[in-house]
Amino acid sequence: MRKRAKKQLGDDYDYNISLLQKELRADKNFDIIEQEYHFGGKKMSLYAVDAFTNDLVVTQIIENLSALDAKALTKDPITRLEERLTPIAELEREHELEELTTQILSGQAAFIVEGCNEALLMDVREYPVREPQEPDMERVARGAKDGFVETLVFNSGLIRRRLRDPSLVMEAMRVGRRSKTDVVISYIESIADPELIRRLKKKINAIDIDGLPMAEKTIEEFLIKKNLAPFPQVRYTERPDSAAVHLMEGHVLVLVDGSNVVMIVPTTYFHHLQHAEEYRQEPFVGFFLRWIRFLAVFISIFLLPIWFLIADNEAFGPEMWGFLGIEEDYNLPLFTQVLVAEFGLQVLRMAAIHTPDALATALGLVAAILIGEIGVEVGIFTNEVVMYAAVSALAGYSTPSYELGLCNVLIRIALVLAVGFFSLYGFVIAGLLIFLALVKTKILNTPYLWPFLPFNTKAFIDLLIRMPQPYKNFRPTFVHPLDQKRQAKKR
Repeated sequence: MRKRAKKQLGDDYDYNISLLQKELRADKNFDIIEQEYHFGGKKMSLYAVDAFTNDLVVTQIIENLSALDAKALTKDPITRLEERLTPIAELEREHELEELTTQILSGQAAFIVEGCNEALLMDVREYPVREPQEPDMERVARGAKDGFVETLVFNSGLIRRRLRDPSLVMEAMRVGRRSKTDVVISYIESIADPELIRRLKKKINAIDIDGLPMAEKTIEEFLIKKNLAPFPQVRYTERPDSAAVHLMEGHVLVLVDGSNVVMIVPTTYFHHLQHAEEYRQEPFVGFFLRWIRFLAVFISIFLLPIWFLIADNEAFGPEMWGFLGIEEDYNLPLFTQVLVAEFGLQVLRMAAIHTPDALATALGLVAAILIGEIGVEVGIFTNEVVMYAAVSALAGYSTPSYELGLCNVLIRIALVLAVGFFSLYGFVIAGLLIFLALVKTKILNTPYLWPFLPFNTKAFIDLLIRMPQPYKNFRPTFVHPLDQKRQAKKR
């Protein structure tokens, strides 16, 4: 199949204007600026998107051009305009209609000049943007309070503010036939694995889709080979300091315009258990916080299924665990109670996301009264079911990664179902299948359970113990860094 020839601007001014008006639908779009001027003896038209244009810069450009002599642009007008406007804005030429249209819709202003087969693009962009704020999902008691925003150029600036390495690369691409979304791959060229970078670029360039409706999530689904396992495939962060740390370890970042979340690749399961707070405290305190988090994640997954197994099958537990059973009578089967309680907690989680802040407190009170007290009083739940389900849900909120937290909920429900239908055998088989799925999972050829499988002694110790920074001399080997040492040898 032969490719269609790309339309280009010609020497006829009216022809160029008609091409651009048709392509931009200027007669239908209220937010497309179209102004005709006469400067330096030449007719010219300005095209821009109103919402993306800095009015002060455009006004300064017009004032500058209005001072031109009547014959200033008679010879080589584009070059003359560049000389005149270079101190005011970044300039470039473009003669292909499709690229010109894309740049205008991306925020640049374009001058179509009489007698020229090239347009002059001027960077006068001023994107709507909110101020960087601390991310809700990754709060710290001490440390930076700025987070990524929805504007790509500001996000790259937040990273460069922390990394002034000249080998830090921000490589831009464009994805989406209609959205033409800007996507940036960021890496430290002197550290990151060139093969990983090549593969990521190849996969992103191969994406052929109308647009990126879910931004970085859509990119992830094209980059990572999906399987039926619910485990998070990449790590997301809203913190520039966390992103900078991963860059220095040899990871690669993927930034998408319009998203305040940055994708980190490749990552392992244990990356989703890390939190910046551990490194903002003393090493021993960080070690304590890390193990509290490990324990909480374990409780969020296994507490409810194990209690249900013991309570529903008293023969499986020794006498010393007798207090875990249920003494009073209950109306609904225990299995049904556990499922209803779990369902209610997930509905409450979804409701909390969609509830306005002003009503959040009322939602919590209603949920506590309806699900807790009234449910127990009318005999739908026993006290034990409410307590163990609530503790499991509370422990789940300590998971640093939101994606891993949702995955753990699904694993917990799967274990409860296995116990309910197949008792102890179901619990053992389901747990074994989940572990095998973790072992089998690879992200961009990276073992998901590294450094546990395959086992790496130094990395595993560093995983268990929050080591002081002076003792962390090497970067993780699974990212295949070009420069493996973090710091120079001590004399």
